[in-house]
Amino acid sequence: MSYLKFEKSELINLEYSLSREMIRSNRAGSYASTTIIGCNTRKYHGLLVCPLEELDGEHHVLLSTLDATIIQHEKEFHLGIHKYEGDNYVPKGHKYVRDFDATKASRLIYRVGGVVLSREILLVSKTEQVLVKYTLEDAHSDTLLRLKPFLAFRNYHTLSKYNLYANTKLSTVPNGIMLRLYEGYPELHMQCSKPVEFVPVPDWYYNIEYMEEQKRGYEYKEDLYVPGYFEMAIKKGESIVFSASTGQAALGGLKRKFSSEYAQRIPKDSLKNCLLNAAQQFIVRKKGHTDIKAGFPWLDTRGRDTFMALPGLTLTTGDLSTALKIIDSMVTRMQNGLFPNRYIGRNTDYQAADIPLWFIWALQQYENYDPGFDIWKKYGRVMKTVLETFRDGRTGMVHMMDNGLLYAAQQGRALTWMDAVVNGQPVTPRPGSPVEINALWYNAVCQVLQWAEGKDETFFSAWEHLPGLIRSAFIETFWDEEKRYLADYVNGSYRDPAVRPNQVMALSVSHSPLSLEMKKSILDVVECELLTPRGLRTLSPKNEAYKSLQEGDQAKRDSAAHQGSVWPWLLEHFARGYLEVHKKSGLNQLKRIFDGFEDDLGERGIGTVSGVYDGNPPHRARGALSHATSVAALLRIAEMIEELE
Repeated sequence: MSYLKFEKSELINLEYSLSREMIRSNRAGSYASTTIIGCNTRKYHGLLVCPLEELDGEHHVLLSTLDATIIQHEKEFHLGIHKYEGDNYVPKGHKYVRDFDATKASRLIYRVGGVVLSREILLVSKTEQVLVKYTLEDAHSDTLLRLKPFLAFRNYHTLSKYNLYANTKLSTVPNGIMLRLYEGYPELHMQCSKPVEFVPVPDWYYNIEYMEEQKRGYEYKEDLYVPGYFEMAIKKGESIVFSASTGQAALGGLKRKFSSEYAQRIPKDSLKNCLLNAAQQFIVRKKGHTDIKAGFPWLDTRGRDTFMALPGLTLTTGDLSTALKIIDSMVTRMQNGLFPNRYIGRNTDYQAADIPLWFIWALQQYENYDPGFDIWKKYGRVMKTVLETFRDGRTGMVHMMDNGLLYAAQQGRALTWMDAVVNGQPVTPRPGSPVEINALWYNAVCQVLQWAEGKDETFFSAWEHLPGLIRSAFIETFWDEEKRYLADYVNGSYRDPAVRPNQVMALSVSHSPLSLEMKKSILDVVECELLTPRGLRTLSPKNEAYKSLQEGDQAKRDSAAHQGSVWPWLLEHFARGYLEVHKKSGLNQLKRIFDGFEDDLGERGIGTVSGVYDGNPPHRARGALSHATSVAALLRIAEMIEELE
């Protein structure tokens, strides 16, 4: 493929270009996102979207977009684009677009007659600041550049509306202005790298529409405030950098800062490099914590996603210190033997049964990369707390039964990763003993005993009888000798026969209760009924509850999320099990899986991988534009391939 480059014929086709979005983040938690032609189609789009601890800890859209206008011979050519009612696009800046290249910065080329203007967007790594660089590549007459900022100042889950409370008073700062629309927000500094004239023309732009929100069944019309515009002369070959930041910029260094940030970028010129670049986007360092953002644009830190994605995002890249910082940040949030499922702003949810087991799994992966590290010395106390909490049922939602297996249930809650809820009820509640939780439980008990042996004899003696008990009960409870695969969950006498991907975790864990013959049989079923080019289906198409598409309003999407939709993160565990069974002969299968994502990089979230896909071909991408577990899984598979080769 031509890596992340798009030509005129593709860009001017709105059906094509509006479905392709770019997303960039920095290490301070901010991000920039829009479509490849600069027309926002989501309420989550914006050039500067920042987490604001002083308000609610969530992300807020400050600068929604920046419209450019080229002026020659007193003629104005408007390069911006906004959608209004009735598929009315004003202005129609897309007709001037000629090329888009996301190899490093998001570079868009406009051609207006003899004028060629490029626009590049970069986020500053550790600061709430976006830099937009305009370069006049070619011109034959005197040229003026006009920049018009559209401001939102609102939570990214909501929409801005015209109101009388907005503080439209602005102050001048070197080469720009500063304003704050609402109390509690930081001041937004908008400045240019050269002296400019700011012309105050305060106005509201009403009923700008976001088509993706309309498709998703949400409110989709917004009013944005424009304080006026910046105007400056620009010469052929000259570059001007526009900065929007929560702090005043050092004007003399804007161009150097842009160049420095640009040089740090991993070029997205191969599938592996795209994944490495995307992996960096999820790491957030703020207020002494290092976290993984689960996905862009609307997902925040989640305990389960953090531990599942950690090996792929950090260990495969050799960043072991960041991996430990992430683990330590999560440990500080541990309560009553549990880790937070969602950590959103100031709201924390601990209603998940499997996250502590993923924590131990993540430590196993870390040890594989750093075998000399003393896991027990640093995390032994925490791991003992986890196992004892589960064994004794201290949480009230999960406990160990007499046969050694875990039982997890809570009225009205789904306690596994299949946690979608519709109308207050879980779509796939799976109460009782879910197969993956018990596979992770067996793995955790075996592994913690291995770490504790010779270091904590009291603990070791109390637990050493359990692995044999759990293994026997696991096979007796979940293995279906006739169907030759594992039940998805068991509750009393009920054994759920649905073919789901959760059983692959019993294949991929380091300590598996299954025989090699059982693994091969399970893989055959999974490969036949669940494997797709984008991941594993969450339910076999043979099941009457199967839903092939994940589209429509929230209820419809959530109903399909775990009833047939495809998740890429599951591929890591399928691949690990596949190699366990097929050894080196499984290399071609893994390469087909990995290489198959190359075409996906230019389909939706440019240069990254989405969180979920439709169950049926062509397996369209859905959910978050860029998902941590998806990117992490593919990096792990890439590593498996490299090791085999």
